[in-house]
Amino acid sequence: MRVPKPLSRELLGPNSSNFVRLSIQDKMAAFLGIFLVGFMSMFSSVNGYYYSGWSNAHATFYGGGDASGTMGGACGYGNLYSQGYGTNTAALSTALFNNGLSCGACYELRCVNDPQWCLPGTIVVTATNFCPPGGWCDPPQQHFDLSQPVFLKIAQYRAGVVPVSYRRVRCRRAGGIRFTINGHSYFNLVLVTNVGGAGDVQSVAIKGSRTRWQMMSRNWGQNWQSNSYLNGQSLSFLVTTSDGRKLVSYNVAPPNWSFGQTYTGRQYHPPLQNEEHPEDSDILVSWVLMEMVKS
Repeated sequence: MRVPKPLSRELLGPNSSNFVRLSIQDKMAAFLGIFLVGFMSMFSSVNGYYYSGWSNAHATFYGGGDASGTMGGACGYGNLYSQGYGTNTAALSTALFNNGLSCGACYELRCVNDPQWCLPGTIVVTATNFCPPGGWCDPPQQHFDLSQPVFLKIAQYRAGVVPVSYRRVRCRRAGGIRFTINGHSYFNLVLVTNVGGAGDVQSVAIKGSRTRWQMMSRNWGQNWQSNSYLNGQSLSFLVTTSDGRKLVSYNVAPPNWSFGQTYTGRQYHPPLQNEEHPEDSDILVSWVLMEMVKS
């Protein structure tokens, strides 16, 4: 396990001087949190980067030759081109969609057991939409409704539907996690996109420069909601993905942030050799967890 870096004011932020004034019990709780985060990371790295074997499903396509019909969708990503997802996208059946919590997850697919229509090779797609029940997307079937351009990389157009094997894989993203702030005062709706690693966000916490950390509720897709008044404060975010890995982006949005704007934070990265937990925020994550328990 990697030894955490020394505690730094940059890591804990402008109020880090409060750390030295904590009681012995609080300090012990903080360092216990550090130990637990590091301990859990040994398991999350396995779940997050070395997924299990292949499973069986079927795939169809939708959205037209230019994939214009795939824009928007139940994950809330809007324009998939500008968000960086492009045409390598899929709508998931109920069995895979997990009521929207699978949004952002990445899957590797290959066409199998149909030599008449299958093409060699594999594709990696991001879950960006929901395929409602009806036909191939009826529960409990596991099904991928792919954009037409990416479907044609593994099967011929005339096939219509093909059997596939799939598995979860790590999402590779350029740049940091993006936080798009919509809504209005006392209703902050934050769309979280471009998430690497596991890709599918399971929880988000937010902190204003004058507030404690607080959990956000998921409104729909990957839109996360806070009803606090955060205007005029710099904003920080704690993101947790399905493999349990947590990542803090400190002061992502400046005090003069505005609704409708997008701000870029840190990014999940693959572990280096002999390194189970590549993020630098072990201590900060523990601090955040302790603050949320105290609030």
